[in-house]
Amino acid sequence: MTASTSSIVAVIPARWKSTRFPGKMLHLLAGRPLIEHVWRRCSRALHLQRVIIATDSERIATVAKNFGAEVIMTSENHQSGTDRVAEVATLLEKEKIFPSHFINVQGDEPLLEPKLIERFARFMAKSPDLQMVTAATPLRANHQNPNLVKVVLDCKKRALYFSRAPLPFHRDQEDRASIVQPLLHLGIYGFRADTLKRFVSYQPSPLECCEKLEQLRALEYGIPIDVIITNHRSHGVDTPADALALEKIITKKETC
Repeated sequence: MTASTSSIVAVIPARWKSTRFPGKMLHLLAGRPLIEHVWRRCSRALHLQRVIIATDSERIATVAKNFGAEVIMTSENHQSGTDRVAEVATLLEKEKIFPSHFINVQGDEPLLEPKLIERFARFMAKSPDLQMVTAATPLRANHQNPNLVKVVLDCKKRALYFSRAPLPFHRDQEDRASIVQPLLHLGIYGFRADTLKRFVSYQPSPLECCEKLEQLRALEYGIPIDVIITNHRSHGVDTPADALALEKIITKKETC
């Protein structure tokens, strides 16, 4: 049976610790905490039953509740945002709440497009067999940059492989202009509820450990990943310098 969009929940994992930018979720951008910008954009998206901030920090929880967000406290021991989303799913089950799908939204992307989240919700609702979905956008430059994760697709727009390395390798120089070009992966994921539970039950896989990309675990264990193509560009905050640059963009948008 096709899932109703009303049973889709967006979860924003928000941990306090960050190797390069501790406490970044509460860093102020144009007068608002980073996490509030993300929450506000998710809240503008249609077709979601709930938007939940999942955190291990009382400081983040207090601030989030003050700006009106629904907050669920989760363990400090999670290795990834996906593990945190899965705990939310388990806690909701204990309350006899069973969303059909979950969208894992990065908490450090204050310019995330609400329309992209809506596309995820609609896509999952009309695709009952879909197990996992992510997004990608055309990669225009910096193919060698290992911080930009590349993905190539099959003919059904499902992920074949993700890599930090240039992908694919063009053996012949003249072939570089071919139609086989990589896409830039965007770190937003949608899961069918049962697939989410199955995904976090698996041990980290060899390719995942090699590339430090958890989505490879899904591919190695046979979980197909559908890919939504978008023109949205990722603007994550990994360092204080990123925050400064994004604050200028946000301030400009708000004054236009």
